[in-house]
Amino acid sequence: MVLIAPFTVEQYMGKYENTPGVINIAESCADSVSIDDLVRLSKDPQRSPLDTALKLTYGSVLGSTELRKYVAAHCSHEATQLSADDVIISQGAIGANFLALYTLIHPGDHVICVYPTYQQLYEVPQSVGAEVSLWRLREEEDFAHNIQDLKSLIKDNTKMIIINNPNSPTGLFIPTDTLQEIAKLAEENNIILFSDEVYRPLFHGGASGQIEVPVPVTTLGYERAVVTGSMSKGFALAGIRVGWIASRDKTIMEAIASARNYTTISVSLLDDQIASFALSPATRPFLVERNISLARKNIKILKDFVERHKTVCSWVEPKAGTTAFIRFRKNGEPVDDFKFCQDVLNKTQVYFCPGSYCFGRNEDFKGYVRVGYVGDTDVLVKGLQRLGDFVQENLV
Repeated sequence: MVLIAPFTVEQYMGKYENTPGVINIAESCADSVSIDDLVRLSKDPQRSPLDTALKLTYGSVLGSTELRKYVAAHCSHEATQLSADDVIISQGAIGANFLALYTLIHPGDHVICVYPTYQQLYEVPQSVGAEVSLWRLREEEDFAHNIQDLKSLIKDNTKMIIINNPNSPTGLFIPTDTLQEIAKLAEENNIILFSDEVYRPLFHGGASGQIEVPVPVTTLGYERAVVTGSMSKGFALAGIRVGWIASRDKTIMEAIASARNYTTISVSLLDDQIASFALSPATRPFLVERNISLARKNIKILKDFVERHKTVCSWVEPKAGTTAFIRFRKNGEPVDDFKFCQDVLNKTQVYFCPGSYCFGRNEDFKGYVRVGYVGDTDVLVKGLQRLGDFVQENLV
């Protein structure tokens, strides 16, 4: 039996996010949209998101050609264009990550994974018998990706480097020049470069709105690069459970397609249709604009909160994605973030995630909490007002 650690962030989210009356500022998806919302956003009034006359067979095993074509465009950039053959559709990014990691990593392999990040990315390799080294991002370096640190972790048996761009929980991103350095290292050592890009295309630039959007790793000129993503975070459609794996390496994709037969025959035809509609040229630009505008609006509200309470909290301002990693202190010392989150929830009904518990193995990132700020603006404002009152009464 495979032994795998409890998935703390998912357990924590699942326990509290549907509590009646809770003010949820833990949510890591952009404010969800409905099918009616998609229709209103679309510039193709003649097309329906669903063909209700379609027979509900399994459909295409790897995903419809139309959807894979749109995902390929999402993972392309200028001269480097992927095709539908470079894409496999999965049940969410969580399914994509598990399938790719389970296929490509074996006992005795060595894996380097960025940290902090989504727990799945380092626990799944470890569960199948790989040795995992954590590429630690440090607050004193503004959670930047230190290439010298990465070089020091590479071993003769290093099979994969795992990154998360944009990163959750920090909300920061890896710029293209740093990605090129990472890809060069990977290529020199024949290492697979795996990038969870579930928060693409939410590169919003923070409160300033200024940003140079990094390219997908599939366009860096290194074929042994793999990207995963989904409709959940940046496209605000978590309810349709559609994700993907993309790579120009045919051997990698053939192996993943073969292993996929043991886990998933196909995704729902209904989900595939809705995702295709959302990623179509008539809809995608307007959906992305809606979500980026919301992120830029809400990050200003969150930044104002941090600045007003700067005697007890600090952060590195997020520039992408939907989450912020904020550290709270009392009398100069980091709070017990798990207890802090529980106290806030019990006394104010405001809910967000404890950093050390959900992202630090109960050892690292003491005092940090992860806040999701790209949800409904009114909910964010209400939650931060209550949190501000709690902070004034209990930390100042």
